[in-house]
Amino acid sequence: MSATPSSLVDKVQTLSLDGGLAGVRFLANVPVFVAESGRALLAGPQRQEVMLHDGVVLDLASDGRRLLTSGDDGTVRELLPDASLRTLVTVKGRWIDHVATGPDGSFAYSVGKTAHFIPAKGEARSLDVPSTVGALGFGPKGVRLGVAHYGGITLWFPNAPGVVPETLGWKGSHLAVVFSPDNRFVITSMQESAMHGWRLSDGRHMRMTGYPGRVKSFGFTADGKWLASSGSTEVILWPFQSKDGPMGKQPNMLAPAPSGRVSAVACHPKDPVLAAGYEDGMVLMVRITDGAEILLRTPGGGRVTALAWRGDGGAVAFGTETGAAGLLEF
Repeated sequence: MSATPSSLVDKVQTLSLDGGLAGVRFLANVPVFVAESGRALLAGPQRQEVMLHDGVVLDLASDGRRLLTSGDDGTVRELLPDASLRTLVTVKGRWIDHVATGPDGSFAYSVGKTAHFIPAKGEARSLDVPSTVGALGFGPKGVRLGVAHYGGITLWFPNAPGVVPETLGWKGSHLAVVFSPDNRFVITSMQESAMHGWRLSDGRHMRMTGYPGRVKSFGFTADGKWLASSGSTEVILWPFQSKDGPMGKQPNMLAPAPSGRVSAVACHPKDPVLAAGYEDGMVLMVRITDGAEILLRTPGGGRVTALAWRGDGGAVAFGTETGAAGLLEF
């Protein structure tokens, strides 16, 4: 961290929730803070609270028009910007571990070893994988679903029943999945302190190691040139400009923390800028081109667990494991 970073701390609107933050997303222009306890706060002009689940929120996903959450109460819920809520799925006696939004109102969810795809119209489909599903993620066009699990990731085209799912293998538990914006690579984070990737054209492996801790947050920049990740005392940026991605290359490192590690990252939806949250509660905005930093939140209040940009890039929101939250509009 630079000795005297610029600061916008006094411009941040502060909020407080009862319980740690599971995530934050923007629905249109409305920031929605989701507590692990199942309660959501819509921090629009008129603040509204909604109880999403009768229990713990296990996962959440949004396409900017709706927020889907899954919980240990065996439901998938849909929240809209007007605070209306409906139940999309109910599974008695089971946890719904993961959820992902697809195109045109479709979505996916998982229960145990089974991934389910629910189209906007037509027949629901399911796919069993070798072990408990670790994460779900749609490709950029929304036609391919990545299902992470122990031993790798299975690529599934749920709208093409005749296409056999393809499994890309790598030993270990895979717990998150993201496709590159150009659909050339798929990346997972793992139970161990590493990420793993594959080039989709030929399945070639990409090992991204050297982290002192687990990578719990990662994502591509808007132009797809960099993959930003948490898990270290600095934001780790892997290069994806070439056809080989990060293979044989060293990552860039930005915004070193004076103490602790980076716990959350979120890339700006248009510009070469990212937001980084830290284990000590600090939040920075960082320009990728030169590493310039702006302080958004001083340390304190627990680890940053939620971080997101508004779709137009005009606002950023964040929250911590103690329920402290903030919103900055530019």
